[in-house]
Amino acid sequence: MERIVERAAGLDVHKDVIVAEVHLAGGRADQGRFLTTTPGLVVLRDWLLARGVTRVGMESTGVYWKAPYYMLEDAMQVWLLNARHMRNIPGRKTDVADASWICQLIEFGLVRPSFVPPAPIRELRNLTRYRKAQIEERTREAQRLDKILQDAGVKLSSVASDILGVSGRAMLAGLVSGTTDAEVLADLALGQMRHKIPALRAALTSRFSTHHAVIVSAILAKLEFLDELIAGLTTEIEVVIGPFSHQVELLDTIPGVSLRTAQGLLAEIGADMAVFNTASRLASWAGVCPGHHESAGRARSGKTRKGPKWLGIYLHDAAMATIRTKNTYLGAQYNRLRPRLGHAKALVAVEHSILVAIFHMLDRDQPYHDLGADYFARRNDPARRARRLISQLETLGYSVHAEPPPTAA
Repeated sequence: MERIVERAAGLDVHKDVIVAEVHLAGGRADQGRFLTTTPGLVVLRDWLLARGVTRVGMESTGVYWKAPYYMLEDAMQVWLLNARHMRNIPGRKTDVADASWICQLIEFGLVRPSFVPPAPIRELRNLTRYRKAQIEERTREAQRLDKILQDAGVKLSSVASDILGVSGRAMLAGLVSGTTDAEVLADLALGQMRHKIPALRAALTSRFSTHHAVIVSAILAKLEFLDELIAGLTTEIEVVIGPFSHQVELLDTIPGVSLRTAQGLLAEIGADMAVFNTASRLASWAGVCPGHHESAGRARSGKTRKGPKWLGIYLHDAAMATIRTKNTYLGAQYNRLRPRLGHAKALVAVEHSILVAIFHMLDRDQPYHDLGADYFARRNDPARRARRLISQLETLGYSVHAEPPPTAA
């Protein structure tokens, strides 16, 4: 094989130590072992530069690759490699052998690097991921609240659509303070909830005891803390995402995509679509396109590959919101595919369409253009569709006489 990189290095990265190997002229190899502390990484960088290394590769092992990657990215070309793409021949496995194998893959061009966004996007990604985790934690805590209320016989969630609304919180505060009179608690309802006072009286008649009050009080305190934390993170995200506010506004034009989802999507894929080159490559990297598995001339399972976890979460949120929209192309696409493919596969198809649209929107700097809910009807020949429908009715025994629509003047 032809050597693509004259001076490459392979790093086998662990939590506390890094094993490095550089292939020199004449088939010689130089090896070293370095600590993963910042001073140790500085020594590693100087060691690689002294040997003229131009490209270094490392396996994406958990989060341990991040520190050496960030230390080396300004000094040389650093490739983060997918572990599934670099399996070695079974046999004796050592740290040195792993580093040597990575070095060979790099110098002969047998692997491709994984996508690592630039520093501003990485900072934004850390913030949006942490905010998303806290939002999910708040949802879990709200579910715990309803469970303990059900244990106490409080059926507030059966009457109020949001037990953490203004009226719901007032009733919960009354329960925690020791008020168990259903009449008094139901009278705390405000606004439209006052029309439900008779149902609230029945729902709030319970066996709410002291230990229930202790748990509910703790949950409400945690929910208040999470609300403040999420609000603070949102404020910081709005500052960090400032240079990319235009791209966020573009993504926000997709039906069903909220501002938070748009921020999360941008943090996961970045603003520069030249990294992916085509929409197909972006969809393949995200794991929302059919796979290819052909053997002996037969096409086998075409299930989608595993994509980035957080991008999948944001795409799922966007697709779930989009399919509920009316008179939109994406909603019509889901309704067209669901009877034949089922909910899960139809949802992945919508995710694929959203991601392809995002690629072209960011690449061309254009807002979302909806093709319309009648796109699939307009795409097919109306006369042919009419003949098919008439044939189906005649098969059922109907006698059909159809007049073509008047031709527009």
